[in-house]
Amino acid sequence: MKYKRIVFKVGTSSITHSDGSLSRGKIQTITRQLAALHHAGHELVLVSSGAVAAGFGALGFKKRPVKIADKQASAAVGQGLLMEEYTANLSSDGIVSAQILLNRTDFADKRRYQNAGGALSVLLQRRAIPIINENDTVSVEELKIGDNDTLSAQVAAMIQADLLVLLTDIDGLYTGNPNSNPDAVRLDRIEHINHEIIEMAGGAGSSNGTGGMLTKIKAATIATESGVPVYICSSLKPDALAEAADNQAEGSFFVPRTKGLRTQKQWLAFYSESRGGVYVDEGAEHALSEQGKSLLMSGIAGIEGHFSRMDTVTVYSSASKQPLGKGRVLFGSAAAEDLLKSRKAKGVFIHRDDWISITPEIRLLLTEF
Repeated sequence: MKYKRIVFKVGTSSITHSDGSLSRGKIQTITRQLAALHHAGHELVLVSSGAVAAGFGALGFKKRPVKIADKQASAAVGQGLLMEEYTANLSSDGIVSAQILLNRTDFADKRRYQNAGGALSVLLQRRAIPIINENDTVSVEELKIGDNDTLSAQVAAMIQADLLVLLTDIDGLYTGNPNSNPDAVRLDRIEHINHEIIEMAGGAGSSNGTGGMLTKIKAATIATESGVPVYICSSLKPDALAEAADNQAEGSFFVPRTKGLRTQKQWLAFYSESRGGVYVDEGAEHALSEQGKSLLMSGIAGIEGHFSRMDTVTVYSSASKQPLGKGRVLFGSAAAEDLLKSRKAKGVFIHRDDWISITPEIRLLLTEF
């Protein structure tokens, strides 16, 4: 079994009719494949959009609402209805499902991040299928384009999945828009995500979904940097999930880093909020970037912002002003400034275990999306 632990993400368009309402038939197609893979021994997580689609009709809306409050109300009704469909279908095959609602703050707070990962691990060990969605009822920013694409990558990285499958209404990344450009060619294998790949992914997807191809490239960047391969493939084929799990999907495959980021490094790179900035001299820059060493107090050339001990800060080169990485500090800004002024600045400021260098791929993630 090449891919034992798999995270599947299905978008709204993959489980709805053309009018935006929930399609029970499409959900049955998905759960049938999940059940078969589960019984074959796979550990599965499903990240599913569709709460708004499931709920807006019950509230009397004639079409999918656009106002935030209307979306939140629809999600409040629809999340239960959506889970009811998944639970009933999986239960008929003897499979326990579990609902988990997450938002960005669950990843930004290190303890909540670790707790969520622990709960998911127990569910998978106990042979349940977690079904995850954004907590849309109380979120505003999370309702923007691409929420569940990013969420699925974060979950896949958190649980060290063997594969992330992003199911959508198009069978991969093309060199152009295949709906308007007959010369567009699908890229079957992507070794590295760069500016050219990002340019190809520009533009929105279908009118019912909240994600476009660009957000899927963002998700692929998070996952592959964490050592998780990614498939982007069509949900329209009746055996799309099974084919992806068997490495036979027609889509775009993103090759992961040979040595993916450990959980601690993932949190630092993608979720931890920077509370300030530190500028370092040439010697410290070389020690951090080339020698894999910790940042010493003696290498600090300047401090900006107010931060406390164990907060995360961004470290910049004094020469180029470019960010070198992020790390958790062993001194707050006030204490560090006092030590620097007294010329008694000795010891470690950021330990190597609490440091992540900004690679070209992470830089793209931080600047392009």
